This record gives sequence, C-alpha cells and structure tokens, in this order.
Amino acid sequence: MASTWFFLLALLAVSISNAFASDPSQLQDFCVADKMSQVLVNGFACKDPAAITVEDFFFSGLHMAGNTSNRQGSAVTGVNVAQISGLNTLGISLARVDYAPYGLNPPHIHPRATEILTILEGSLYVGFVTSNPENKLFTKVLNKGDVFVFPQGLIHFQFNYGTKDVIALAALSSQNPGVITIANAVFGSKPFISDDILAKAFQVEKKIVDRIQAQF
Repeated sequence: MASTWFFLLALLAVSISNAFASDPSQLQDFCVADKMSQVLVNGFACKDPAAITVEDFFFSGLHMAGNTSNRQGSAVTGVNVAQISGLNTLGISLARVDYAPYGLNPPHIHPRATEILTILEGSLYVGFVTSNPENKLFTKVLNKGDVFVFPQGLIHFQFNYGTKDVIALAALSSQNPGVITIANAVFGSKPFISDDILAKAFQVEKKIVDRIQAQF
C-alpha cells in the first residue's frame, strides 16, 4: 500500500513540475497588452475588451530596410509585444534583419525564445554554439529561401560575407524574446565588470580588457 501511495505522489510531482515548466494555456481568445496599466504581472495586464481595436493587432513598416550604417553593419527591426499589443500572451514575435555587405549580427542570445530564420535576399554564414562543456559550433551558409533554427538560449550569429545587401526574417517563440549581445554585456556593462575578473576569464592582460571596454 505504501509503495502505491509513493508511486501516486511521485506521479503527481512530475505532473505539477511539467505544468509549471511551460507557459500556461490561454484561457481566452486574446489578452491585448494594456501598456498604461500599473498592475505588475509577468508580461502585461489585459486591456479592457471594450477598448480593443483592430489596430491592436497591426503593424506596418517591415517593407522598409533598417539603417545598417553602424559598426556592425546590420539592423534589426523587431515586431514584438512592444509594437503589436495584441501579441501579449500569444508567445510569438518576429523581426526583419538587414545586413550591409560584410555586415554582422554579432554573437548574442535570446533568453526567452527559439529563433527560426528565413533568408529573403542574399546569402548568410550563420552558426550557434552548444552549452558547456562541449561548446560545439554548428555553422552553415544559407541562401535565398533557406531556413535555419537557433535553439533558445544558445549563442548564435549571422554574417554577410558577400558584397550585396541581405534581408532575413526571423520568427521567435516569445512575445518578448529579449536579446543579450555577448560583447556588449561582458565589456559594456554599467558599471564595468572589473578588468581583473575579465583578464583572468579571458586569460589576457588587463590592458587588453581596458582597450576593449573603451570601445563600449
């Protein structure tokens, strides 16, 4: 009898664990974000249904190229819950990414989303790195019409190795996927991470760390 109760309790524990390990299912058709609400929730509180309009589900502008005249030579135009309030609780967003010749979307992670990238024009060299201890690098050259997946939370990048502009469209499995650019986070934090720490982490002299931090 005791073993039966133990089995049932173990099964219940697994069920509860699984229930809390993913986003909850929707309990209504939608929950348009009320960005003026002072209620603190994980995401946004729901807008009054009587105040919802069709514009809450609409965005225009992805036909326009982003400004790639920056150090990296790339531009990301995001369409997430910040741009479309109706995405709140729906667990999806997208972005247009433009790359100038030799432009780079530098190594970064999305802490809350898997990304699936489609090449609309041109070619890209892309890749991601697995977690410790393997840190295995997966890379591929993508051409127009190709699709590539970057698993959630893994460092990844895209590089335009050619002389023509490239356009890609990324879909992400979160209304607010977040982005952490590795170089910015490590060398451009506010305040700076101690150069003693970074010098030891990267096994270089402190003056090299200081030189890199000065770029940020």
